[in-house]
Order: sequence, then C-alpha cells, then structure tokens
Amino acid sequence: MVSPVPPAGAMVPPVRHFAFPPLLSPSFSRQNLARHPRPIASRRGRGGRAPRTNRRRRAAGGPIGGRGRVPASSPRRALFFFLPRNSRGAAVARGAGFSGPVGAMSGFDEPGIYYSDSFGGEPAADEGQVRKSQLQRRFKEFLRQYRVGTDRTGFTFKYRDELKRHYNLGQYWVEVEMEDLASFDEDLADYLYKQPAEHLQLLEEAAKEVADEVTRPRPSGEEALQDVQVMLRSDANAASIRSLKSDQMSHLVKIPGIVIAATPVRAKATKIAIQCRSCRNTINNIAVRPGLEGYSLPRKCNTEQAGRPKCPLDPYFIMPDKCKCVDFQVLKLQESPDAVPHGEMPRHLQLYCDRYLCDKVVPGNRVTIMGIYSIKKSAQSKNKGRDNVGVGIRSAYIRVVGIQVDTEGSGHSFAGSVTPQEEEELRCLAAMPNIYETIAKSIAPSIYGSADIKKAIACLLFGGSRKRLPDGLTRRGDINLLMLGDPGTAKSQLLKFVEKCSPIGVYTSGKGSSAAGLTASVIRDPSSRSFFMEGGAMVLADGGVVCIDEFDKMREDDRVAIHEAMEQQTISIAKAGITTTLNSRCSVLAAANSVFGRWDETKGEENIDFMPTILSRFDMIFIVKDEHNEERDVTLAKHVMSLHVSALTQTQAVEGEIELNKLKKLISFCRTKCGPRLSAAAAEKLKNRYILMRSGSRQHEQESDRRSSIPITVRQLEAIVRIAESLSKMKLQPFATEADVEEALRLFQVSTLDAAMSGSLSGAEGFTTQEDQEMLSRIEKQLKRRFAIGSQVSEHSIVQDFMRQKYPEHAIYKVLQLMMRRGEIQHRMQRKVLYRIK
Repeated sequence: MVSPVPPAGAMVPPVRHFAFPPLLSPSFSRQNLARHPRPIASRRGRGGRAPRTNRRRRAAGGPIGGRGRVPASSPRRALFFFLPRNSRGAAVARGAGFSGPVGAMSGFDEPGIYYSDSFGGEPAADEGQVRKSQLQRRFKEFLRQYRVGTDRTGFTFKYRDELKRHYNLGQYWVEVEMEDLASFDEDLADYLYKQPAEHLQLLEEAAKEVADEVTRPRPSGEEALQDVQVMLRSDANAASIRSLKSDQMSHLVKIPGIVIAATPVRAKATKIAIQCRSCRNTINNIAVRPGLEGYSLPRKCNTEQAGRPKCPLDPYFIMPDKCKCVDFQVLKLQESPDAVPHGEMPRHLQLYCDRYLCDKVVPGNRVTIMGIYSIKKSAQSKNKGRDNVGVGIRSAYIRVVGIQVDTEGSGHSFAGSVTPQEEEELRCLAAMPNIYETIAKSIAPSIYGSADIKKAIACLLFGGSRKRLPDGLTRRGDINLLMLGDPGTAKSQLLKFVEKCSPIGVYTSGKGSSAAGLTASVIRDPSSRSFFMEGGAMVLADGGVVCIDEFDKMREDDRVAIHEAMEQQTISIAKAGITTTLNSRCSVLAAANSVFGRWDETKGEENIDFMPTILSRFDMIFIVKDEHNEERDVTLAKHVMSLHVSALTQTQAVEGEIELNKLKKLISFCRTKCGPRLSAAAAEKLKNRYILMRSGSRQHEQESDRRSSIPITVRQLEAIVRIAESLSKMKLQPFATEADVEEALRLFQVSTLDAAMSGSLSGAEGFTTQEDQEMLSRIEKQLKRRFAIGSQVSEHSIVQDFMRQKYPEHAIYKVLQLMMRRGEIQHRMQRKVLYRIK
C-alpha cells in the first residue's frame, strides 16, 4: 500500500522503497491529485521546463524514467508518481529510490540524472566516436612507429621522418603506401579500402597530430598547425575504367589512363560561414564534404526573437571572407588506347584533385590514379517539373588520393616494369652481333620484302638522342619517315604494325583528321562556361609514334599545323585567351600515294604533291613501287598463299625473330637506358660525305635543268646523325661508330637521295633506253607547240603528221595517253577531235 500523502509544506522523512499495485491506490483521490499536480520525474526547478525527452515520452504514453515503454493497452498507462513539494516548491523525494512493477530506478537520487533515453541514440553515437578515436590512435601509431630496415643495418622511421622533412620545407603532405599499412595492421588497410572517405580523414587528423609532435617547437610566427594531406599509393593491380561498376562505389580504386584535359585550378570551400539577411544571425564553420558535392544552404532561419517578424524563406548568404578554401582541379581521364576493345569509343572519367595533387599532370601524360569512386548530382535539366525522371540518378567521378605519372619526359609505360631478370635477358639480346637484322626481320614478319623500309622503321622505333644545348634550345632525337608509292604495297599494314609495337602509338588517317584533332583543341566547359584545352593525337603520343595514313589526302592547312610538331616537337596554341605550349615529342610515320594514284615514272617530280617545307622535315622518304618482276611475283604469291593457309595454326614466332611483347620491351628499355653520341671518327666521315651529297644533288639539278622537290639541307645531315645514333642504341652502345654511320648513309641513299634523283622519265614501261625517253619528250614539246590551249585538232591528222616526221606510231599514242592522264588534253566529238585544256 502507498503511504498516506502528508499536507503541503510538511517535511517528509526519506523513505527508501515504494511498492505500487498495478492500479492507482484509492487513497490517491481527485483532491490529492489537484493539490499536488507536479510529477516528480519532471524535476522542474523554478520557472524551468521539463527535459525534452520526458515531454516526448509523456506524449507517447510511456513511463518516465523507466527503461522499456509500457504498451498502450496496459492498465498502467496513466501511472505517474506524484510527490509533495516543500515550502520552496521543490520536489521532496530527493532520497527516494523506486523499485516495483514500473522498473528498477535505483540511482535516481544521484544529482544530475534526470531521465534515460529509450531511443538508444546517444550511447551508439558515443560508441562510434570511441571507435573513431581508437582508429585514429592506431593510424597515429602507424605513422609514428612504422620503420624500414633491420636492427643490424639500422632502421629509419619512414613516415615520421618524411612528415618532418616535408613539414619543415613547407609542403604539408605525406605519401602512404597501402602495403606498409597492411603489414602494420591488416584491418586498418581494409577499412581504408572499403570506406576510404571517412578513414582517410582520420588518417589526415593522425598525420596532423604526428606532424605537431615531430616539429615542436616551431619557429615564431609559424606556431599555427597546418593541415596535412595524405596521398595513397599501392602496388595492387590496376582495374580498367570499363570494370568500374556500382558495387565499387565509395571504394578505393586504382585506374590507368591518359589525361586528355585539365581545367584551371580553382578554389573550393572546406568550411563556410553563412549569415541571415534579415536578422544578421551568423553560423560559422559549417564543414563542406570534399569532392564535387556542394553544400545546400538551409531554407529557414531558426532564430526567434521577440517582437520581430519571422525571417523570409532562403535568407542565408555565404560570407566569402570567413570561408576556408583549398585548391582543386578537374581532370578528364581517357582509358589507354591499348585497353579499348576493337571498334569501341574510348571511355572518359572525371577526376577531382585537390591541394597538392593540383597541377601534377598536364594533358598527354599517362597516369595511374588511386582514388575514391564517388558520385555527384547530375547537372540540373532545363525542363524542371513532373517529367524530370532522373531523381535517383547520379553521375560518377573519382576523387583522386594519389597520382603516379608513368611518362615522365619521354619515358614509357613499360620502363618501370622490367625485372632484373628481364633486364639481363634484354641486355643479352642487345649484345647479339646481328641484332639489327633480327629486329628488322621481326618488324611485320608477315609482310614480304621491303627490307630497307623495315630497317628504317626499326631506326624510327628506337630513335636518336634528344640533345639540350647550352643556350636552352633542343634538337629532336625522333626520326620521321614518309612512304610514298603505289597502292597494294602494304604501307598501311606497316603503319598498323608500328602502332602495335611502339610503346605509345596513335594511328590516324589523313582525311579523317583535322589540324585541331592532330595538335590540340580549345573546348568550352559546359558547366563553368570557361575554356579549357584538350590534347590531340600528337600530344597523346608524346614519347611514341604517330602513324598518319593517307597523308596526301590531308588538307594543305591541316598539314601545315604539324610542321612545328615535327621539327620543334612542341605545339603552341593561342586561342580563346589560352596561350600555351604543349610537348609532342613523337616520331611521325606517314604513308601517301602519288598524285596520279600510282607512281607515274614519266612524270618524275610531279608525282610528289608536297611542299619542300614538309618534305625536308622527313628524315627518310621511301618511294615504294610495285614493280613487275616475274621472280619476285612468284615468291610474293607463295608467301601470301602460305599466310592464308597457316594463319590460324602458326602462333609462335618464327626462328630468327623476336616476339612482339619482347620487342616492345626491348624498344622501351633501350629508349630509357641509352642515349648515344657520335664518335669523332664517325663525325669526320659524315662531314665529308655530306659535302659530296650536296654537290651531287646540285649537279643533278644542273643536269635536269630544274630544282629537286626533295631538298638536301642541313636537316638531312641531322637525319643521318639520328639514324646512326638509333643504330647504336639498338646495341646499347654509348657511341655511334663508323659502321653505324656507313649503314645510316646507305639507308639515306636508298631512301631520300633516290627519291630526290627520281628524275623525269627513268624506267617507264617499254622505254628503257635514254634515246626513247628523249624521243618521248621531243614529241610532247612539239605537240604542245602545235596547238594552243583552248584549240581543237583532229587526232588522225596529228598522228599522220608525226608519222611523216618518222616517229613511231606507238610512241605518239603513248604521249597522247600520258597527256590525257595528266588532264592536259581531252577527246571531243566521238573521240575524233583532241581539245587542249591546259
């Protein structure tokens, strides 16, 4: 039974235990309720308000101070404990502890405990906080204690020393290897892989604390502690852009690719301060999540001041001078060309870099990215309203936490991945006496013949040495090669092979590429409306080979665009307020047909439709003719048949050839490890031969009475130097010997010099002797004198006329045929009359 309630104002001795029956005792009459209306559990002081949770719980109909909620159907639902108050209005049962059917409430009399929360919100939050601080402590231990080396050799604290060194240099970043973290604590690395966004923040906090410890005491003026950025790197295998699916969302990923565009560096707020327009209330230090996510301002102002009208909707604005900002940059990553399945478009991905990761790469760099695969809100569509279907759709981007640049300078993606065992193998290969012939044989082994062209392509793949002169100018080391000639001579196949076996290769066709596509284009960013630059084929092939097919079909002004890229190896741009210079240190391998489709021997120079300006930039120019030779035709037919018969069965490399992957590794290894120079004896020999070459071409020009369209200039001398250097680079020798110069001169002789000498009517079909050629040119001169441009003459009368002058009939018809092919004359009136056009 409940003790009788004393009158108001009387002191109650402390009673320890109350036992309540399920229903209110009859002695709790209505008068008692009216006289003592305040429940104890509210513990209201003077003018105070009951704690919020009790109010909430009272509304829900649960017991106050109890643990579980009493079901609404229970008869105990309206059970309150009413205690009398003393003369000062305070509740009197200070020392009472309750027990009974309502629940154990021991400890209720301790000061400061008002209620307990049945929603379980705060203990869990405490738990999360505790876990976070534990993880942060583990991260801190890792940074402070991780060491490399052994006790015998002496060990160093890797990250502690790095933090100290960087911090003192004013660079507030540290790079952590995931493998080190995994060897220190497997769970930590796993957390960082699975939930990188929150754990990276803990790691940065830990790094900041360690930096604070290792740099104390700091000099005056620099006491304030700076935030430290943690970058991650990993030796794990990289995934491709295509393999990123939704289950990797918010995980750590590693992706290779080429950076094709970069925006300027901009600022992003990390902490913002906002102020209400009407009541001037400010809220400071609102954290903004990193990445491309923004922060949406609150719609309503919550400050309620007496006598003031309520603030309107959307009253807040940002106070820029009180925000903390960091640099950020958005890059565009394209998957590497060798990872794109055949016939598909390369995929792109947006990258978000901040702080020290900005300006680490430029368009054209091959990179491997470590980052968090994140999502951002898609851009708002124009037609807002009910038909806006993309509510739950987000676009993906990567928040970068580490960048490794694969092509520093003209390095190659393979250079880093050569094991010591492979290096030994490659050095043995390069030391073989006949390595030059072996490499030439290994280039497109399925294509018969063209031995000299293959040797020249081998030189192009290895390249000469790039030289930087004392006055800051550079001389290119890359070799450019042009193949001119008949259709059906496997020019495009050679180009395709070179694209495959070059460490970096880009293949384009002349008609399908414009000047901007080859060099660089300036594009307007759709979101920020600012201009940014995107590199074209020659920028993406920096450190490799650009293969341009159908070179003669390119428009003249597009061809001019690559002049600078071929000789100076840079691409300068001044468009839309962007003035910059990009690197394009690449070789150019071009294939072109002659003006008439096939090479016309009787035209000589007119077959070549290129300006001397572009021709002088090619180190070697090959004229590829489809000659009629029975012996050669038989061998060629056999070769082609054997290819078609055994195409599927023969997979391994033939004896005396290097397989493609090995060749690729050898090329990249030689290019990175070796930069030969000419020896003194070889230089002397070359000087004398060059003077002879110049005088030879001068003599040829005097004899043929016209300037050669393929000039012999100082550029050609440098070309021979480059070829000699590439020959010694194949053998990994430091100096180019006289033998290398001999071979370089021979290659130059069979390519460019022969092309320059390919004179007027040499070797036309049926006319081999000099006299016949002279006779043809005489007939042509007379014909042109005979009838002026725009006049008509009967074909029969002309033939009769020349036959009277003792010229053979077939020669006359041959000349007429040639003039028609050139478009100088035309048949009219059922092929009886000739009409001269030009």
